[in-house]
Amino acid sequence: MSKIEQFLNGKLQERKDNLSIRNLSVRQFPVDFCSNDYLGFARSVELKRLIDKTVATMPHYVTGAGGSRLLSGNTRYTEETEQFIAGFHQAESGLIFNSGYDANVGLLSSVPQRGDTIITDELIHASIIDGCRLSYATRYKFLHNNLNDLETKLKQSKGNVFVVVESVYSMDGDSAPLKEISNLCETYQANLIVDEAHATGIFGKKGEGLISQLNLSQKVFARIVTFGKAIGVHGAVILGSANLRHYLVNFARPFIYTTAAPIHNIIAIRSAYQLLDKIDHQLIHQKIGLFRKNIKEQNINALESESAIQGILFSSNGATKLAATALQNKGFDVRAILSPTVAQGKERLRICLHTFNTDEEIISLVEHLKELS
Repeated sequence: MSKIEQFLNGKLQERKDNLSIRNLSVRQFPVDFCSNDYLGFARSVELKRLIDKTVATMPHYVTGAGGSRLLSGNTRYTEETEQFIAGFHQAESGLIFNSGYDANVGLLSSVPQRGDTIITDELIHASIIDGCRLSYATRYKFLHNNLNDLETKLKQSKGNVFVVVESVYSMDGDSAPLKEISNLCETYQANLIVDEAHATGIFGKKGEGLISQLNLSQKVFARIVTFGKAIGVHGAVILGSANLRHYLVNFARPFIYTTAAPIHNIIAIRSAYQLLDKIDHQLIHQKIGLFRKNIKEQNINALESESAIQGILFSSNGATKLAATALQNKGFDVRAILSPTVAQGKERLRICLHTFNTDEEIISLVEHLKELS
């Protein structure tokens, strides 16, 4: 066996030994409490109908991709969709990327420069961490949602300063204190960047996100909105000024050096936003409220969250995996989140609530969780 194969085997064995090894699976379970399809758009017959209707009106519809946006991959329809989405979120402009990962890496690796400072919440998404690593800027972390620690880091910062947070955190489901963070950024002349991946579709009158709900649209430098969660399709958009959009077109490598999304994907995004404008936005919050009420009544060890992401804490990787397997055997699609994805000792079941989960399914899930606690 070669040295590199020995290295690979050794690292994999470490994961097996601490029960954190990952494997791909095609197994599906009857009741979905796992996917990010919070509003049921990914399975929506109405969304498919809207997509098909638009496709039928396209005079020169092409199923595949043709090149990068800067070469042959740009269309008027794509640019119109970007402006439509920007208007929906009360932003000046937007630029579509092929994924939320690409968007975060593109933004953070290209805008902050050597001599600048990036300050991120310690629980920020891996894509933002990777973007920061590709930047020459200095990076500080502040304790999760801790305003005092953020202010300490702001006082240490130099150059153009960027504070990066998630409006709803993907593993804990809690929200950032965005108003207070915005005020600190204003005081210290820092630029606020907010990843709205798990707030889009859930918060705001029409699902515009927490930034819009809190009337902070004019207070942020950039927002990242991903389409693969509540929107039910694929891709992402960076929202900001027209100047930022033009800069990213010229300097964001994940945008420049990749094939553009096929027009069918852009049609799906636009159609999903049209559907977002029609749905009952209180339904998901009714489901969240029902779950929270029942876990409190059962005294289950859960993280505080008003979002569709709910975390049930366990003591170790092993205990969490056993709990997930027990629920899966009952037909519930619930997955274990293990260290090192989360901190050791904070392993949890990550439960995602959806508009299509029945009240009976939610109550039954909580009853089974009680048996495991």
